[in-house]
Amino acid sequence: MERFLGPMSPYLYALLRIVAGLMFAMHGSQKLFGTPGDKDPVELASLMGVAGIVELVGGIMIAIGLFASVAAFIASGQMAAAFFMAHVPQGWNPLLNGGELALLYCFLFLYIASVGAGIWSVDALMHRGKRPDSHRFA
Repeated sequence: MERFLGPMSPYLYALLRIVAGLMFAMHGSQKLFGTPGDKDPVELASLMGVAGIVELVGGIMIAIGLFASVAAFIASGQMAAAFFMAHVPQGWNPLLNGGELALLYCFLFLYIASVGAGIWSVDALMHRGKRPDSHRFA
């Protein structure tokens, strides 16, 4: 498949970054505003309120590719903390303790932090004309 999909990897990575960022932002909007869904908003000056802010703002920044590495690094740390604080006390196995999504987001955002925003991003627009690093997506 690499032969066929390899040339598309910058575009597929951009779609992954955009979709993951938007999904993460929806978790934040659900915590802060109760939507999507029918949930009560959390107290803004609480641990969950701070998590909602990081998710909403960080998710949008990752999706549009604005300081995506920094936003993804912070989001990755938040998801690691969420996994260990909220899920591990219920058992070590992510499939059984409900922490599968937190763990997946943690490592996905760590990867985005290491690679950068890539194409279709504000970061790429701001660095237009500069020579991209050879190990990053164009």
